[in-house]
Amino acid sequence: MEKRHVYNSGIIGNCAYLAHIQKDTNVSWLCWPSFDSSFVFGSLLDAKRGGQFSIRPMGEFKTNQYYIENTNVLRTEVTTADGIYRITDFAPRFRQYGRYFKPLMLIRKIEPLTGSPRIQVVCEPISDYGRQSFKKFRGSNHVEFSNGIEQMRLTTNVSISHFFGEESFVLSETKYLVLTYGLPLEAPLEHTAEHFLRETIGYWRTWIKHATISPFYQAAVIRSALALKIHQYEDTGAIIAAGTTSLPEHPGSGRNWDYRYCWLRDSYYVITALNHIGQFEEMELYAHYITNITHADRGRLQPLYGINSQFELTEHILDDLDGYMGNKPVRIGNQAYEHIQNDVYGQAMIALLPLYTDYRFVFKERSDAGRWVDYILLKIEKTIDEKDAGIWEFRNFANHHCYSNLFQWAGSSAAYKIGKVIDDPQLMKRAEALMKRAAHYIEACYDSERNVYTNAADSPHLDASTLQLIMMHYLDPASEKARAHLEALERNLKTPQGLFYRYLHADDFGKPKSTFLICAFWYVEALACVGRIDEAVETFERLLTYANHLMLFSEDVDESNGSQWGNFPQAYSHVGLMNAAYRISMKLDRPIFIG
Repeated sequence: MEKRHVYNSGIIGNCAYLAHIQKDTNVSWLCWPSFDSSFVFGSLLDAKRGGQFSIRPMGEFKTNQYYIENTNVLRTEVTTADGIYRITDFAPRFRQYGRYFKPLMLIRKIEPLTGSPRIQVVCEPISDYGRQSFKKFRGSNHVEFSNGIEQMRLTTNVSISHFFGEESFVLSETKYLVLTYGLPLEAPLEHTAEHFLRETIGYWRTWIKHATISPFYQAAVIRSALALKIHQYEDTGAIIAAGTTSLPEHPGSGRNWDYRYCWLRDSYYVITALNHIGQFEEMELYAHYITNITHADRGRLQPLYGINSQFELTEHILDDLDGYMGNKPVRIGNQAYEHIQNDVYGQAMIALLPLYTDYRFVFKERSDAGRWVDYILLKIEKTIDEKDAGIWEFRNFANHHCYSNLFQWAGSSAAYKIGKVIDDPQLMKRAEALMKRAAHYIEACYDSERNVYTNAADSPHLDASTLQLIMMHYLDPASEKARAHLEALERNLKTPQGLFYRYLHADDFGKPKSTFLICAFWYVEALACVGRIDEAVETFERLLTYANHLMLFSEDVDESNGSQWGNFPQAYSHVGLMNAAYRISMKLDRPIFIG
């Protein structure tokens, strides 16, 4: 068996940016000034052209990486022949003057723990996806980086001369590295770094304390929630699918996509997961993002938008980058923005449903319900008879996809509930009629000989997305139809390890070679729905083993050896974990245990 491939990094972030910190101390991925900007450190995709920000010892070393409990503050302990030192990496985030302080600032604290380790610090940022370097200028207590357009500053108590040579130094006291984009750090270095660290730890721990999380595998749910939170771009409310681009779904597959954008579908799942733990702020921010998009109506909603509501996300291939482990192409932009995917209307409706039906929100916060619901229902009415690209974004196929019609049904059902709350009989009547039309198309996907719903009308293929028929209660989970449907999907798409393929028929790129992790978590939810609780728990526990050393999950998993592939960490996968844990904890009728 091949060695298992794992992404050996953790992420830090503050809802303004994300960064990957490798176990070897290097910052391998950081896009500034926003999620979808060029990387300033991108060795994840090219070791030579990606720049470097590392704190490494001279000679061989071992590392241990972990998060400070209940935070997005990451620590890497480095053991060398000369001693041990610890790096604390974080992106400042806390309340200040009534607002969130979330600067484009990366702070790295280096502490000697034992002995006299000798280290070398390298900070070499890059711009324009590796095509342009920064010029380096010496300051009294800082290094200035400039490319004529952008400026960054590294403020530090490490000798400035160190950054203009290749000398190492003995780490005998705590050192700080504060890298800022744009405006420099003007406050005293040591005091400010420690203050920001205390406040950031306090912020994350308070956020978790205010969450409602059952004891069922609580630590895993907490880590997933913390990871999801920093995938929201707070400035606009957009939620990205992942912070990375072009990490292959399987080596040599060519399925290397840029996920640094806001898919309306993914956002629905993220909002649902955070709502389950009582975090509503993210939904309110997302509502503002959706409102801005709908006010610039172009006739239909796209599957995805830029984090600043950009409509056009033209896809480009960067030929001069090597790609992750040599996997090309490297893509920026995503052609899927051109696709027709008609499930998005239902998901937008359901994502914001609590704003209008949950009485923890005051009336004025849901007073525009009629206008919003009318807008979405009009879109469903106009698109319900169309073929589309489906959830998996087939680039050269269109059909009446079961999943798309399911969410038209679910979105109309949500509209019906809102109509009931705001006492609008006409709205309820329209919603009910659309539910019936959507159900007609869903039933066209039913194969009565095999007792299963196929992926699309007039198609023989099975698809894990139809597990949602049970989870969304289109099928009564207690019915024979739900039981038979689930068993048919199990026989065709499940692996012995409990992993799940999206589908096994050929698409634009051939047959998929890796399983899709959220589908396995959907399977867990479906098991819980139909009452197979012990199997749901057993499968859930097995899926946890596919995390990396920090309980972070990738998009895809190779069933042959458990390798992580695809963009990482993937919001979808962490959503799947949280929703599966929630579903199990709601179903358990025996004492809930702690994992």
